[in-house]
Amino acid sequence: MKQALKHIARAAGVDRKSFAAGRMCCERHVLAAVGRARKRYVGRILCYHTVGQEEWGTNDVSTTQFRRHIELALKAGYRFVHASEIARTGGGAKDLAITFDDGMKSVVTQAAPILKDYNLPWTFFPVADWTDQKTDWVRDMVMSWGDVEALMKSGAEMGSHSATHPDFAQLTQQQIVDELAGSRELIAKRVGVAPKTFAIPFGQSKNWTPRAMQAAKDAGYELVYAQAEETRSTDTVARTFVTKFDGDRIFRALLKGKFDSWEEWA
Repeated sequence: MKQALKHIARAAGVDRKSFAAGRMCCERHVLAAVGRARKRYVGRILCYHTVGQEEWGTNDVSTTQFRRHIELALKAGYRFVHASEIARTGGGAKDLAITFDDGMKSVVTQAAPILKDYNLPWTFFPVADWTDQKTDWVRDMVMSWGDVEALMKSGAEMGSHSATHPDFAQLTQQQIVDELAGSRELIAKRVGVAPKTFAIPFGQSKNWTPRAMQAAKDAGYELVYAQAEETRSTDTVARTFVTKFDGDRIFRALLKGKFDSWEEWA
């Protein structure tokens, strides 16, 4: 079915990015309506990327959406905790954590003030080379090292999201080491703290391998976060991906586990 849809999209002149976004939107609406809710005994970690930074596409949520998600969760009785608490202990069924991947500027300018309004703990994972201004195409969109330090001082947890945001399944062993150990060393050099947690770029089951996991452990990481729930790679920490399509109905379905067997680009 998916291949047939791709052929139809190409024939209609729909570009791949638009098709992927449309497919994601449809899948989330369908699963919200007919997906099976799952009984939850442990906490849930939400994976966001940007807030009010529209160039980040499907990974961006508006400031109104983000605030609304927090309000819906609080109204439903959730308690917000750091992601590491859930990762290390499992947490309780009503524990919820917020994380941000990529280290984009809107996390500083938009998300952090909203989180401060509610006095919520949270975690972020910058891409080291992006923050170090080594990548031209994201140069104007990412947070600075000063931003990283300020967020940490405000109480946010910080981990690594690699050096360059690659697909780890496509890397050589040396490249894997460079991305993992290299990003950790650069972050430590810039802000004086070597992160002990790592979020997998793209974060799906196909983007991580056993040799990458071993290299992460060898580099000094204690926790490795995925971007999927039931389909994630072995020994990784589950996270639930949040998208721009997640209005009230979809976000409530997300909290009920209706997307736990779903992957973003499967």
